[in-house]
Amino acid sequence: MSQDVYERLATYLDRLPGGYQRTESGVELRILQHLFNPQQAELAQHLTLIAEEAHVIARRAGLPVEQTRQMLDQMAAQGLVYDIVSRSGRPTRYMASQFVVGIWEYQVQRLHPELIEDVDQFFKQAFDFDTWRETPQLRTIPVAESLPSPARVLDYERAEELVDHQKRFLVAECICRKERRMVSDDHCDKPLETCLIMGGGADYYQRHGFGKVISKSEALEILQIANQAGLVLQPGNSQDAAFICACCGDCCGVLRNIRRHPQPGKIVSSAYRAVCDAQICSGCGECLERCQMQAIVLDDGYAAVLETHCIGCGLCVTSCSTGAMQLQRKPENEQPYVPKNIVENTLRLARQRGVMDTGDMVMLALKSKVDRLLATRQ
Repeated sequence: MSQDVYERLATYLDRLPGGYQRTESGVELRILQHLFNPQQAELAQHLTLIAEEAHVIARRAGLPVEQTRQMLDQMAAQGLVYDIVSRSGRPTRYMASQFVVGIWEYQVQRLHPELIEDVDQFFKQAFDFDTWRETPQLRTIPVAESLPSPARVLDYERAEELVDHQKRFLVAECICRKERRMVSDDHCDKPLETCLIMGGGADYYQRHGFGKVISKSEALEILQIANQAGLVLQPGNSQDAAFICACCGDCCGVLRNIRRHPQPGKIVSSAYRAVCDAQICSGCGECLERCQMQAIVLDDGYAAVLETHCIGCGLCVTSCSTGAMQLQRKPENEQPYVPKNIVENTLRLARQRGVMDTGDMVMLALKSKVDRLLATRQ
C-alpha cells in the first residue's frame, strides 16, 4: 500500500507542467519516500496549481478540515507544498509544488546524503534536453559590467532591473553548492548565500526558515559578489522573474547536466554570445578559468570562443584586462522568446510536454471554483 501511494504521487507530479520523469531504476520513488510520509503523499495528490483553502482540499481528500490544515501546514514547512498567507487576514491557501523548480529547491535546510545521491542520480537519468531547449525554466543573463553598449539591452536582460521591480528580498543558500559539499570532493569554494528570492516567494522562504530577509541594496550587492566569484546569473524564465540563481559549472544541477550536451549553447535561453578579438588578446588565459561551460580554448596562444558552448553569461568579459572579450547580441532568428510571467511559461511548458493546454487550465479553474462552493455549503 505504501509503495502504491508513491507510485501514484510520482505519476501525479509528472502530470504537472514541470514533470517528474519516470526511470528504469525507480530512483524517483526513493526520493519521494525520503520526502513524504504515506499520509502526506496521499494528500499531496489532492492539491492543484490553483491556491485553495484547507476546507476545499479536505473535501476533495475526504479528510476532516482541521486534520487537513495541520498536515498542509507541516508539509509547507517541509517544502512539499506552497502556502500563501494573506496580509489581510484571509485564510491560508495551499497549492501544489512542482518537483523542479520547487520541492527540490525548498529542501535546502533538509538535505542528507541519501537524498542528495538519489536526486543526483535522478537528474542524470531524467534531464530532458529537448524540453529544456524549447521551454526552459531558467535563462541566462549577462552580468551588468559585461553588457555591450550602445547595443539595445532589454530590461529583463538586466539582473539589476529584475531586482529593482521587486519590493521584498531574501537570500538563501545555493542548494547545489551546499549538497555538493556534503557528498563530494568535486566541488567549488564559491559563496553559498547567493540565491535571490523576491516577492511572494521571499515571504514563503522567510515563513519556513529557508533563508534570511535582505534589503534591495543587499540584493544588488549579491549580484556584484556573483560577478567577482565567477557565477552565472540564471533568473526564472519570465520577464518578471521572482528569483535569480547564481550558478557554477562545478555544482549547479542545471549547468552540470547541460554541459553533458554536445552543444550546450544551443539549448540555453540566452540573448548573447561572447566573441574574442585575437588581435588584442594577450593570451593570459583568465577567461578560461572564469568560463563555467568550458566554452573558451587557447588557439595559437589566443582565446577562442566555442559558439556551440557559450551561454552568454559575460564572465569572460569582466575578467578580460585587454578588452578582447566582448558580448554580442545573437541574430534576431536566434533570440529566445521570454514569457511575460511565470503563468505563461508554465502553460508553455505544459503544452510542450503534452500534459495540459489552456482548455485544461480553464477546466481546472472551474473545477476548483465548484469545489470551493461545495465545500462552503457543507
